[in-house]
Amino acid sequence: MVVISLMLLASILSSLIQGFETNSGIPGVPGCHGIPGIPGKDGRNGIKGAKGDPGVPGFDFSRGEDGEEGDAGDPGPTGKRGRRGPAGETGVPGIVGEKGEMGQSGDHKRTLKSAFSAKRGGHTYPPRDTHIRFSKIISNDQNHYNSDTGVFTCNITGFYYFVYYATSDNNLCINLNMNGAKKAGFCNHGQFYQTSSGGIVLHLQVNDEVWLEATDYNSMMGIEDHDSIFSGFLLFPD
Repeated sequence: MVVISLMLLASILSSLIQGFETNSGIPGVPGCHGIPGIPGKDGRNGIKGAKGDPGVPGFDFSRGEDGEEGDAGDPGPTGKRGRRGPAGETGVPGIVGEKGEMGQSGDHKRTLKSAFSAKRGGHTYPPRDTHIRFSKIISNDQNHYNSDTGVFTCNITGFYYFVYYATSDNNLCINLNMNGAKKAGFCNHGQFYQTSSGGIVLHLQVNDEVWLEATDYNSMMGIEDHDSIFSGFLLFPD
């Protein structure tokens, strides 16, 4: 220890001698501490640490009571139409409704009508080459057939069907004429009571006339249970 102290003392004396040799003054008293500087900026974030161990499970709590129902929200957009479901059971029949008002008339072509049917009266044969009169009207609502002349006059343009059924006790030949021209001829020859018939479809214009006319064989009858009938009606108008 004494050696160390002597060595320290010698060092101090050496320093003092060097100070005198360089004309240096005696060291002054140390100054006071300066004012603390401004704190520096935060450093950069460090590298993310490793995932820690799972924590301790929390405590279980019982569910509380439901709250009051809130106000209804605005309606959402209409969704797409779903598939059609199965048919339901048949319901109970409803009460019969009141009768409605009469509707308007339908197509005029379906409402146009023309029809007649008449049978021959009298015991004598009809005159030859003249109109055969079927004077006993069976139906003639539109009055398109004239029982005084035996002529049907067309009032509606269209297609018509004409037919006759005649009872005779001898030979009978009949022509069906339209506007004076023969359209069809029918003959039946025999010596006993017999029935003959014939029919034709004609296209008529307004004011066209149709009738039956006997030839040289004119044994047409018109007595009870031996009737002869002439009929015609509109099939469909133009």
